[in-house]
Amino acid sequence: MMNATLNSGIDSRYAWIRLVISVLIATIGSVGMWSVVVVLPAVQAEFAVDRSVASLPYTMTMVGFAVGNVWLGRIVDRAGIFLPLAGVAVALLVGYVGAAMAPSIWLFALLQAVIGFGASATFGPLIADLSHWFRKRRGVAVAAAASGNYLAGAIWPLAMQLTLADEGWRFTYAAIGIFCIVTMVPLALLLRRRAPTMIAASDGAQKPAGQRSVDLSPRALQWLLAIAGVGCCVAMAMPQVHIVAYCVDLGFGVARGAEMLSLMLVGGIVSRLASGFLADYIGGVKTLLIGTVLQCLALLAYIPFDGLASLYIVSLVFGLSQGGIVPSYAIIVREYLPAHEAGQRVGIVIMATIVGMALGGWLSGWIYDLTGSYAAAFWNGIAWNVLNIAIMLFILMRGRAPAALRA
Repeated sequence: MMNATLNSGIDSRYAWIRLVISVLIATIGSVGMWSVVVVLPAVQAEFAVDRSVASLPYTMTMVGFAVGNVWLGRIVDRAGIFLPLAGVAVALLVGYVGAAMAPSIWLFALLQAVIGFGASATFGPLIADLSHWFRKRRGVAVAAAASGNYLAGAIWPLAMQLTLADEGWRFTYAAIGIFCIVTMVPLALLLRRRAPTMIAASDGAQKPAGQRSVDLSPRALQWLLAIAGVGCCVAMAMPQVHIVAYCVDLGFGVARGAEMLSLMLVGGIVSRLASGFLADYIGGVKTLLIGTVLQCLALLAYIPFDGLASLYIVSLVFGLSQGGIVPSYAIIVREYLPAHEAGQRVGIVIMATIVGMALGGWLSGWIYDLTGSYAAAFWNGIAWNVLNIAIMLFILMRGRAPAALRA
């Protein structure tokens, strides 16, 4: 009986197999976050619209992604991850095939919201579900699952090139939708089992051993995490959204900026995994605090170091600093807030980070238009980053020791 528990419960062999499946699902489903960026030039040319209108589909993708993280997170809390994953596989099929047949940019943008909604289940809800299967290595597991989003960003743009040039963006979109449903539903079937912690929660079990405490109400802590999520991601958006334009302004060209963005992405994967290991030893709040301080220093380095070689280095450092920040919020939620509400609460924080990215991207552009330079935009990001640091320090000061040491 004990052996069966070890093979199917928390921190078990099955839990690690489940992690591998989750990373695979995240890598497939997160195509919804990146595909619109790849087809943007072709879509703009075909529908003959200006760049601002052509950017609307990306905005709608983010709206769908933000809403899905909260709504699907609530479903995960009640029914587990299988139904949301199966549902979003259908949503991705409908979104991609429908977008492939869209006669106007407006319908295309609306269907991108469906695609963003579909992609959302492979981030916050999937991470929240997986967090129930780990205690000793929860940080590593959450970080690895979150890395699926970055892996998708590294793999899918290259995979899309196989058909984009010869068959066009419409064929490519339809093929992605079919691929998603054919692969994601069978993989989701392997995740039907619910975590022991969720079964215990539904039976009214007490707070699990190792749960951390803080002198704040759950609502107050949730609000603080949401505000911190906005702050860190307003700062994060400055280089991620504007590095290509920044390089063009400096005379280095689009290609160099794209390479720097790729470096950030690669650094982000490394950062997420390293932060996960660190969180298992020092906790999510301290890990997030370290990441956001390093992100602040990297943003500061962009201001004086604007040569080509130095920008490559700073971009890599920025990626290595910021990649572990967003997954750390999920770890904090699981450490301080009720386990049976993890899906909804993680979804709310993820939604806040998406709002921060959207706000940060717009603010940086507005400041640039106002001042004619990105220098002030970097300082704006630093100011928002300081807000995040202050909130993490406040939570740390209000924290209490865990109810029991981790097993």
